[in-house]
Amino acid sequence: MARHWRAGAAGLAVLGLTLTACGGAKVGDSSAAGSGSSGKCGTFNLAVNPWVGYEADAAVVAYVAQHNLGCTVTKKNLKEEIAWQGFGTGEVDAVLENWGHPDLVKKYIDQQKTAVDAGPTGNKGIIGWYVPPWLAKAHPDILDYKNLNKYASKFKTSESGGKGQLLDGDPSYVTNDEALVKNLKLDFKVVYAGSETALIQAFRTAEKNKQWVIGYFYEPQWFLSEVPLKKVSLPAYKTGCDTDAAKVACDYPVYNLNKVVSAKFAKSGSPAYNLVKNFTWTNDDQNEVAKYIAQDKLTDDAAAKKWVEANKDKVDAWIK
Repeated sequence: MARHWRAGAAGLAVLGLTLTACGGAKVGDSSAAGSGSSGKCGTFNLAVNPWVGYEADAAVVAYVAQHNLGCTVTKKNLKEEIAWQGFGTGEVDAVLENWGHPDLVKKYIDQQKTAVDAGPTGNKGIIGWYVPPWLAKAHPDILDYKNLNKYASKFKTSESGGKGQLLDGDPSYVTNDEALVKNLKLDFKVVYAGSETALIQAFRTAEKNKQWVIGYFYEPQWFLSEVPLKKVSLPAYKTGCDTDAAKVACDYPVYNLNKVVSAKFAKSGSPAYNLVKNFTWTNDDQNEVAKYIAQDKLTDDAAAKKWVEANKDKVDAWIK
């Protein structure tokens, strides 16, 4: 999850009609999901956002859609905001893991009415600041944000401009971290690792070599079973404390993750819609599949097959 995410850059604001997909019919084909109400699946256009937990969701849903329902699944690797733009064009049928996004909900569900909520995934999303276990053990007081300035110099890097480095992940993720650093008067600078993979590697190396790293991280996330990162306590979240992004001075909320689909897809009669609507699983389920992909290096299809074959009862409930 990973998670609460940042909207895509302005230069990516338009979802092009030439969007690259991973096979299957082109959007606009008469067989496309949402084009009829016969109940036949046709093409199922599935957005895949850039973190391995979401990849695990998509792997399993795509596998079941293809093998159990006979769908032609078209996966599209997209940042979150870009994926939501595809609801109105017919290029995206479903987003499987939404981390809140009140701005996108307002625009696409409430105002444009091109998207609808398809219910919870069953996953609980947690975002925060984390340090490697060795550091929490050596300096237990570092788990209280009030003590971070005491150690700021230890976190300095060539990219942090003389301040402590707070490491974030993919620049497309929404984070409140820059506002938090400013409003909590912390002597730190947010630096982006560039991807979830880079963020994980930074924490893995920090634990192995006893390096000073503090950074943005989240659950569900399989990596926590390898390196049990320790969460830093920020001021407690209270409803509304993050309403004004510039004034945020509180921790992130716990997110009840949900699915979002195009309004047209929801009315299509496609069995893929019923699959998405019924799809629920736990953080442990997601972490298991994500580990198969990220650590065990299975293909998405092989990871999904392994989990599906071991969890027939759950799958049967999705496609009943």
